[in-house]
Amino acid sequence: MFNLAITFADNADYDKIQEDDLIDINGLTTLAPGKQLAVVLHHKDGSTDSFAVNHTYNAQQIEWFKAGGALNIIRRQIA
Repeated sequence: MFNLAITFADNADYDKIQEDDLIDINGLTTLAPGKQLAVVLHHKDGSTDSFAVNHTYNAQQIEWFKAGGALNIIRRQIA
């Protein structure tokens, strides 16, 4: 598992998160340097909220993320 570090594009969006939320992150398949992602919160009452988040990953870090970590890339290169 590889973590994705994101920050709120608008700090006020932090207050939209509820304890029981299920969270989707849209845009991971097209993750690119400088491109925002969209977080969708699915609240227990059936309502949703969505907002933009930022990341600071460069092209190499995105490759690591998609591969599940740098070691997976190294293993592929050696094989």
